[in-house]
Amino acid sequence: MGIKSFQGARKNQQSNEEDIPFKVKDFMSTKLITFRPDQSVEEVIDSLISNKISGGPVVNDKNELVGIISEGDCIKHISESRYYNMPPEDDRIESRMVKDVETIDGEMNIFDAANKFLNDKRRRFPIVEDGKLVGQISQKDILKATIMMKSQNWKK
Repeated sequence: MGIKSFQGARKNQQSNEEDIPFKVKDFMSTKLITFRPDQSVEEVIDSLISNKISGGPVVNDKNELVGIISEGDCIKHISESRYYNMPPEDDRIESRMVKDVETIDGEMNIFDAANKFLNDKRRRFPIVEDGKLVGQISQKDILKATIMMKSQNWKK
């Protein structure tokens, strides 16, 4: 006699892609720690350390993205002032932030975003809608998305 295996009632095998979130906007962070261009590098360093983040978007009074500041930008600032044994000339992050910021669309497929992280070697991408910062997606958000999707539609 052969082995019988009972698997129970099977779920409907048709998958509706609209039920499964695949877009950047479904996984992006919306409660962001942002910075202002007139803040000092020291303030930013304190915030990065206390919030355990590696950088963040810089916005103006209208919540428009004007740059991005990272730990590396802050380290460069400190290193240059220490190298010349001089106090920093301009301590505002406006002079240290990256101003030409690459953003991605919130409607982008999460897998395309993952590929963009690999190709562009970035840690985070801001998401802007109608000129305003609405969120940010990080490499960690991509990893969380893949774990969530695995539980929904990949075989374990």
